[in-house]
Amino acid sequence: MKIKFLGTGAADWGRQKEEGKEHRRLSSALVDDVLLIDPGPWVFDAFDEYEIDYKKIKYIINTHRHSDHFNEETLNRLLCSGAEFHDLSVGEVKSFGNYEVSCYKANHPTCENSRHFIISDGKSNLFYGLDSAWLLYDEVEAIKKKGIDFAVIDATIGFIEGDYRIFEHNNLRMVIEMKLTLEPYIKRLCISHMARTLHTSHNELQNAMKNHNIEVAYDGLETEF
Repeated sequence: MKIKFLGTGAADWGRQKEEGKEHRRLSSALVDDVLLIDPGPWVFDAFDEYEIDYKKIKYIINTHRHSDHFNEETLNRLLCSGAEFHDLSVGEVKSFGNYEVSCYKANHPTCENSRHFIISDGKSNLFYGLDSAWLLYDEVEAIKKKGIDFAVIDATIGFIEGDYRIFEHNNLRMVIEMKLTLEPYIKRLCISHMARTLHTSHNELQNAMKNHNIEVAYDGLETEF
């Protein structure tokens, strides 16, 4: 399985593209070129920049309905090109194509029915868990049971402490603690959904996370697992 990050930013990023890894679009990702996670408002900008043929996308899933992760115009355009939208509910397990997708409740209470996913193709397991604070019990038990090859975890708040947003987003101390706790069950862990106003540069963030063996996503990053 492979994942390509189309956007790795939180909702406070602007649309105007800047050069290099310092600019982040709103968070979205593409699995194996065919499964889109979060049809956000700037997804087609990423398709253009990375020369992605969006007509090859077969399946769409959505973590939640906040406007930086879901856009009706984007969704309708993809549906018109032949993609299927699978609007999973918490607790649901659904198979389509080569994938089995399990849906778990996310710790993101400002949006009803916020979801995380474990996506399996029979060979690898991907955990995708953005826009959330601490992982909840049911999904942790699933991670322990299934084993995860690559996990994408929310890191909205950066190193800031004492911020009220920790009740629905992670700061990096929280990510590091989860990494240490779940290390026997997760082979690789990557952070995404970084807020522009709460983080330092990408290079500084990457250097800080190296000591913890935590990868840092950036727009356009593609990796296999």
